[in-house]
Amino acid sequence: MIEIRAIVTDIEGTTSSISFVRDVLFPYARKRLPAFIETHGDRPEVQHWLHETAKEAGLVEASRQDIVELLLQWIDEDRKSTALKALQGMIWKDGYAAGDYRAHLYPEVAARLRDWRADGLRLYVYSSGSVPAQQLFFRYSEAGDLTPLFAGYFDTETGPKRETESYRRIAAAIDEQPRHILFLSDIVEELDAARAAGFHTGWLIREPLAWPVEPRHRAFRDFDAITL
Repeated sequence: MIEIRAIVTDIEGTTSSISFVRDVLFPYARKRLPAFIETHGDRPEVQHWLHETAKEAGLVEASRQDIVELLLQWIDEDRKSTALKALQGMIWKDGYAAGDYRAHLYPEVAARLRDWRADGLRLYVYSSGSVPAQQLFFRYSEAGDLTPLFAGYFDTETGPKRETESYRRIAAAIDEQPRHILFLSDIVEELDAARAAGFHTGWLIREPLAWPVEPRHRAFRDFDAITL
C-alpha cells in the first residue's frame, strides 16, 4: 500500500459549500468592487491587477470604468481569472475583518484536518481563489483559525486546475513524489488531471442523488469517509 504523506484539497464543494462563495462572497465583492477600485486604485498592488485584467482581456487602451465593468461581468460569469480573484480577495479581507461573515465549513472538515495534521501529514490547498483569499477563508472559518494546519497554498498562478502540469508543479513545489500525494476535489476533470500527474485522488460527492453508477475516482460522501 502506498503511503500518503501529503493531502492537497480544493475548497468549494470539497471543504465548504459552493453556496457560501456564490451567495455570500461573490455578491459582497460585486457590490463593493466599483468603490474599492475608486478608493484604492492608486495602490501598486491594485494597479498591478487592473493591468493584468486589461492584459487578459486583450485591451490595449481601457479606462478604469471599462475595467470595472469587465470585472463585474467576470464575476457574473464566475470567470477563473487570477486578476479578478486577487481583487476579490482584497475586498473579502475587509469583510472578514469586519465580522460581516465567517467562512463555511462542512461539519466534519475541521476535526478531520486536525487529525490528519496530528498524524504527520502535510496539508495544502489548491483553489481557483487567490492564495490570500484562501488564507482568509481558513483564518476566519466557522471552526476558528485553521491556517496553522496548512503547509502551503496554491492558486491559478500555479496553473489551471484542469491541466496535468499544474499538479506536477505542486508536487515539485512541496518536494514530494506524486504517488505520495492525495488530491481532494468535487470536480472530476480536476481529479483526472491530478491522476494523470501521478496523484492519488478522492472525489467528494456530498449530494446522494449526484452519486454516479461507476465513479471514475475513489468517491467519498464526506471527509470522515476518506481512507488513506
